[in-house]
Amino acid sequence: GINAEYGQHYYITNNLRLNMMHQFIRRSAVQCARSMSNPAVQIPFVGNEPFSNFMPGSKHLAETMEEVEKLRNNPMEVPIVIGGKEIWTDDVQHQKIPHDHHNHVAKFCYADQSQIKDAIESCLAARAKWELTPWEHRAAVFLKAADLLAGKYRAKILATTMLGQSKTLQQADIDAVAETIDFYRFAVQYGEDLYKMQPTHHSPGIWNRVEWRGLEGFIAAIAPFNFTAIGGQLWGTPALMGNSVVFKPCDTAMAGAYVLFQLLQEAGLPDGVCNFVPADGPLFGETILANPHLAGISFTGSSPTFRALWKGVGENIENYRTYPRLVGETGGKNYHLVHPSADLDSVVNGTLLSSFEYSGQKCSACSRMYVPASAWAQMKDKLVEGASNLVIGSAEETKTFTSAVIDARSFSKIQSYLDYAKEDPTCEILAGGECDDSVGYYVRPTVIQTTDPHNKLLSEEIFGPVVTVYVFDDDKWDETVKLVDSTSPYGLTGSIFCRDRNILDETHKALRHTAGNIYFNDKSTGSVVGQQPFGGSRASGTNDKAVSLNLISKWTSPQAIKETLVPLSSHSYPYMEQ
Repeated sequence: GINAEYGQHYYITNNLRLNMMHQFIRRSAVQCARSMSNPAVQIPFVGNEPFSNFMPGSKHLAETMEEVEKLRNNPMEVPIVIGGKEIWTDDVQHQKIPHDHHNHVAKFCYADQSQIKDAIESCLAARAKWELTPWEHRAAVFLKAADLLAGKYRAKILATTMLGQSKTLQQADIDAVAETIDFYRFAVQYGEDLYKMQPTHHSPGIWNRVEWRGLEGFIAAIAPFNFTAIGGQLWGTPALMGNSVVFKPCDTAMAGAYVLFQLLQEAGLPDGVCNFVPADGPLFGETILANPHLAGISFTGSSPTFRALWKGVGENIENYRTYPRLVGETGGKNYHLVHPSADLDSVVNGTLLSSFEYSGQKCSACSRMYVPASAWAQMKDKLVEGASNLVIGSAEETKTFTSAVIDARSFSKIQSYLDYAKEDPTCEILAGGECDDSVGYYVRPTVIQTTDPHNKLLSEEIFGPVVTVYVFDDDKWDETVKLVDSTSPYGLTGSIFCRDRNILDETHKALRHTAGNIYFNDKSTGSVVGQQPFGGSRASGTNDKAVSLNLISKWTSPQAIKETLVPLSSHSYPYMEQ
């Protein structure tokens, strides 16, 4: 009896201690989140960067235009940078000014295959030390970069984006300044949130935790021309999370990409963590795909290019040390769907902004529109007049609404679609349709109406200032919703203009998979970091949402750790002793 009583007392006392330990561990685990870090660290408050003030006489306007003039007179020289060392080759290229293509904004050179391989080796050499750098020190680099961009580099990045990509003051500001700053600051916020994601359940005597490691190998980042911010995010986010990156900037966005690279260097990014490698696209792809240490591809660009990269990974899958992560945002054929109950002024203004800002070269730009006959009769003239009155010209002029498209190849592609529309009997060009590349690659904002719901203008990506309208009978709403879903292979953005809440809800359900970003009574462009994370599926990409907790986690390889805090005193189970 004494032994039994003692045993029960021992069991109760010991179990109480273990339970107390259990509760302590649960409270502590969330705080002990950051590998190699001080668990008490908390980042400063993160909010969206305010836009610049470009009113006449403002400081921002004066500084920006001064920098534009300086850059026009002294184009940038952009080297290859591998392991912190600048390299020049004989394969010299130029980034032309799209609205004045007889002049250029930057001179740069292509890396050859040996230099791309050297960049990969530089990544691998820098990776381990950078990955083990405490989180707060990695985060500080990007927070400092954001502050530098908000101040010292603001006018410079605006000038490179205005001249290099023909973005107006407003479009350059919301991209190269505000969105880039938001990408860096919110990436740090989401990184902190990720590190806090720790197990909350622990058996008595056990402490469970997770280390969010970087990927083993190197990341290849491939950027598009249309957003300076995207180029900064594609390599910046993986680097923040402890990875090293070979970055291929876009030829037609080279100047802005290099400014962001210089900015991160000044902010304290160690040499080799990012290697800046302009290169021929196919050669770059071939070289990274053949390397067994490829750990991931961070991509924004065309759907055919991303498919080619994906296929290349598949063909080499047995050669890789790990399964590469593929993150891609590609094309779109974005829609505005109008219900008879819609506010038509919102439809007209939203469409003019979405279709024609930055000459329709946003991934999210509206390029197809479905309008009921009753609404079309009321809004057609307003839409046509609005498109016809938009000011198209030099991105350096404050009165310009939109400027040139990016290059000769894009100009020719858009022109071919306009020529098709002029010949197709089911199409009528209501506004625009003119092109002129004598000085810059100019395409007038164009509105086309078609009577063919399956016309290629409603299904193929044009990536220019062209929107095609299909007018449907008011009683064919359900059939039109199905058309919106089935006509295009893409699934990036879309807008539903409708003031009937029940119909809006039912339509949203029917179009659930047509867009990664869907808008109610608003234009299909203009997602804001931290508010509407951007990305689509179907032929539009992997929908990993830049910048978001989802994307941040994509560039990590979590390791679960179980630590036993009490000795393992037996290898048998209690019932075996009976």
